[in-house]
Amino acid sequence: MIIAIANQKGGVGKTTTAINLAAAFARRGRRVLLLDLDPQANSTISFLNPLSVDFSAYELMMDGLGNIERSIYQTPVKGLDVIPSRISLAKIESKLVGDFDAPFRLKDRLESLRTLYDVIVIDTPPTLGLITVNALVAATHVLIPIQSSYFALEGTDDLLETIEKVKARPNPNLQVLGVLVMLHDKRTTLAREVYEQIRRVFGSQMFETAITKSVRLEESSAYKESIFTFAPHSSGATEYAKLCEEVIERV
Repeated sequence: MIIAIANQKGGVGKTTTAINLAAAFARRGRRVLLLDLDPQANSTISFLNPLSVDFSAYELMMDGLGNIERSIYQTPVKGLDVIPSRISLAKIESKLVGDFDAPFRLKDRLESLRTLYDVIVIDTPPTLGLITVNALVAATHVLIPIQSSYFALEGTDDLLETIEKVKARPNPNLQVLGVLVMLHDKRTTLAREVYEQIRRVFGSQMFETAITKSVRLEESSAYKESIFTFAPHSSGATEYAKLCEEVIERV
């Protein structure tokens, strides 16, 4: 199972979900690889010292003849490895533009890793460019986080259109795993209205689990931990554990 976490809007919780869903799978005994494809490298920073990174997702995608496993780093979480990102990834689109195999670079590179891991989680950048397309072509499933805010559905049509284009040719087996409501504050009337609006649009594709606003979730990344070790009894830990169960049920 390769899960791409995608939404071209920034600040919707893609990285938070990538980190903690990957950690949740690892807690359940799965062998997990977290692949950071965002040049901002927030998933990477959550587990590694950036100065310790010599090989990253950039080298993974650009160096087809290289040793793929040199880009894999162990994290403090048992069973969870990471392929880190660096700012150099931001220039990969200009490097690959015009290459006939550009959308398939990641899929080809991950082929040899699929037998090593039960789950690969891909954190994508807040764009619908070539990096995100590579993630969708390589993935078996896509998870869409949507922020519980007034402009929640803005731009969602573009993402769904991109997913359909990828399904039409490069990856006909790609499935929408589900829509995850993020930063939800069920105490406010607006948040409840937005939640119902998202449900009307996506119906059964919505996860029953919603991730509520949590200071603990924000702090955990700063302390280079998942929510499960930083605040194991918090609402965030409970919600991501439930999300992991829902994902397993859906696949």
